[in-house]
Amino acid sequence: MECLSVEGTSQWDWAQTAALIVPVITLFGAIITVAITYGLNQRATRRERQAKAFAEALAAIEDYAQMPYRIRRRPDTVEARHEISMELNQIQSRIAFQHAWIQIEAAEVGPAYDLLIHAVRDEAGLQMKAAWNRRASTSDKEMTLEGAYPRDQIDAARSQCVTAMRAALGRGKIQGSTLLRLPR
Repeated sequence: MECLSVEGTSQWDWAQTAALIVPVITLFGAIITVAITYGLNQRATRRERQAKAFAEALAAIEDYAQMPYRIRRRPDTVEARHEISMELNQIQSRIAFQHAWIQIEAAEVGPAYDLLIHAVRDEAGLQMKAAWNRRASTSDKEMTLEGAYPRDQIDAARSQCVTAMRAALGRGKIQGSTLLRLPR
C-alpha cells in the first residue's frame, strides 16, 4: 500500500521507518551482546589463569616450608643428601619463576609474595639448617617427629599473600595497614 502524493510520488511513512529501524536496533543489540559476552569470557579466562598461577606460587612456597621434614627424615647416604639438595634447588627455582610470573601477571600481589618468600626462607631456612645438623634417621622409629616445626611467620605472611591474591582476583580487598614490612 503506497501513499501517493498529489503529484503521484510516494511518501515515506512511519511503517517504513519502523521497518528500517527495528533491524538496525536488533543488529546493534546483537553486536553489544557479543562484545559483552566476549569481554566477560576474557575476564573469566584471565581470572582462571591468575588463580592457577597463584595456587602454583603458593605450592612452591609450601614445598620449601616442608623441606625441614624431608631433611630430618633423610636416610644416611650420600645419594639421599644429593637428592634432597637437588630437590631444594628445584623448589628454589620454582619460587623464583613464580615470583617473576606474579610480578608480570599481577604486580599488586608482588609485595605480599615477597614477604612470604622472606618469611619462608627465614623460618624454614633455620629449620633446615637445624635438621641438617641432626643425625640422619637410621630406623623407622626415628622417622616419627615429636612435633611440628613452628610456622608463625610463614602462616602470617601466607595469609596476607592470599588476601592480596583474592583482591587481585576481585574476591576481596587488600588492607595495606595489615601487611607485614620487610626488615631493612
